[in-house]
Amino acid sequence: MEQTFTAQMSVFKDGWRVYVVLLNTTDAWPEFGFDRADPVPTFTERTDALSVLGFEPVPGAEWEWSEYSKDPDDPSTAVTLLAAVRVRSWTGAGA
Repeated sequence: MEQTFTAQMSVFKDGWRVYVVLLNTTDAWPEFGFDRADPVPTFTERTDALSVLGFEPVPGAEWEWSEYSKDPDDPSTAVTLLAAVRVRSWTGAGA
């Protein structure tokens, strides 16, 4: 069975970044920075960034968006968007 992972995308230090969550390891998570806060990276840009990291979305997977705030009990606090998609190691065109 092929191993899958979760890729997440969020804004960090005024720029979007996509990273792949690796559990049960002390290795650094693969990460790609877009160096911009606007506009939100397109689907194609996100897929290209994942391929640079050696991953691709699992066939049929869709990006899911959620929001969170530092203080969920205060509705006036700013929210942060977080996107996630299931990925697998990139198989490449010839595989």
